[in-house]
Amino acid sequence: MSDTPLIGVLALQGDVREHLIALASADALARPVRRPEELAEVDGLVIPGGESTTMSKLAVLFGMMEPLRERVRAGMPVYGTCAGMILLAEKILDPRSGQETVGGIDMIVRRNAFGRQNESFEAAVEVGGVEGGPVDGVFIRAPWVESVGAETEVIAEHDGHIVAVRQKNALATSFHPELTGDHRVHALFVDMVRAVN
Repeated sequence: MSDTPLIGVLALQGDVREHLIALASADALARPVRRPEELAEVDGLVIPGGESTTMSKLAVLFGMMEPLRERVRAGMPVYGTCAGMILLAEKILDPRSGQETVGGIDMIVRRNAFGRQNESFEAAVEVGGVEGGPVDGVFIRAPWVESVGAETEVIAEHDGHIVAVRQKNALATSFHPELTGDHRVHALFVDMVRAVN
């Protein structure tokens, strides 16, 4: 692989375009991924924000859930934001009926923990592994992490709650760094992909 990894953005729902732009600015080739054959071609994957229940159902409908689980279990680097964080959790505290997860990070998450859409907010968040001061986190109906397993590293907290974690090749944030123009979290993920491939 060249020094420019090919990173997919799961394009079933959510803010796909913003992630493609952020990844490109962090020196990765980025493309939308909707089908298993597209997933097979990428070196890493971003699971964007959106509505986690809908994304879970669409992943099953498009035949993506099992291939996603297999690639993540096999060590493909993956980064989930907001709903993507929920999909990477091993357990959801209050799942909707039929809601499934991809798994990959030993954590329990609470959906919509920071409140409804009209309670969205921005906050400066210090993220472990990201240099240059805090990142601007956009929290939109964001989850938080209730608890983590022994192998999961907490890399950011806000207001006493865990909002970013890393476990081996998997990264997750409750907030949306792709909406701010600050692409340092994406650069961290691109470095994680480079380290593996």
